[in-house]
Amino acid sequence: MSLPAPPGNDPDSTAVPAPGAGRGLPLSLVLLALANDASRGRIRIQDLFAALGDRAIGALMFVFAVPNVVPVPPGVSAVLGTPLIFLAAQLMTGRGPWLPAVVAQRSLPREDFARLMDRVLPWLMRGEKLLRPRLGVWVRPPMEYLVGAICLLLAVVLVLPIPLGNTLPALAISVLALGVLERDGLWVLAGLVAATVAVAVVSGVVLAVIKAGLFVLQQWLA
Repeated sequence: MSLPAPPGNDPDSTAVPAPGAGRGLPLSLVLLALANDASRGRIRIQDLFAALGDRAIGALMFVFAVPNVVPVPPGVSAVLGTPLIFLAAQLMTGRGPWLPAVVAQRSLPREDFARLMDRVLPWLMRGEKLLRPRLGVWVRPPMEYLVGAICLLLAVVLVLPIPLGNTLPALAISVLALGVLERDGLWVLAGLVAATVAVAVVSGVVLAVIKAGLFVLQQWLA
């Protein structure tokens, strides 16, 4: 999938798009335009912030969560989960989108970003066809703050080395993020159900690991 690349002469340019340039456009089109912008050598997190404007929290939560829905190499979830913790905390407290400079200036080659988008965008485009503003009480404060708190809990679980601790929390965050982004309370409700399942499964895994560890310790001490 591709779009005509915006004009630009410097192949190594990392110029930030005009603030809020992606406001009103579907998230998939904003990400696709960045992925196909041949004038950029690298894509910074700050570039995403600038392109998405006041939608950055929900959009970036989705971008950082959805790659973890599929199995990823060890350590990747910790890298992607760290920005999620910051963003979820801001959603919980009602603050505007912000990341520390050390995180915001992180970047990856545009080609790698484009490959990631090749995996993400087909699913995002399908989801966007189903999203629409509804059940507004679930996407306005104080419920929005509760969603942020739940995403924060899931993001913490995501960065911990817990078996099965990636896929379900990442899926729940992705659904919740899209619900917040598009003001779709039905998707927020679906995300809350997914979050409940994720917490139950991860808690069961942790409990099983603890019991197994205690059993091994008892056998060793016997």
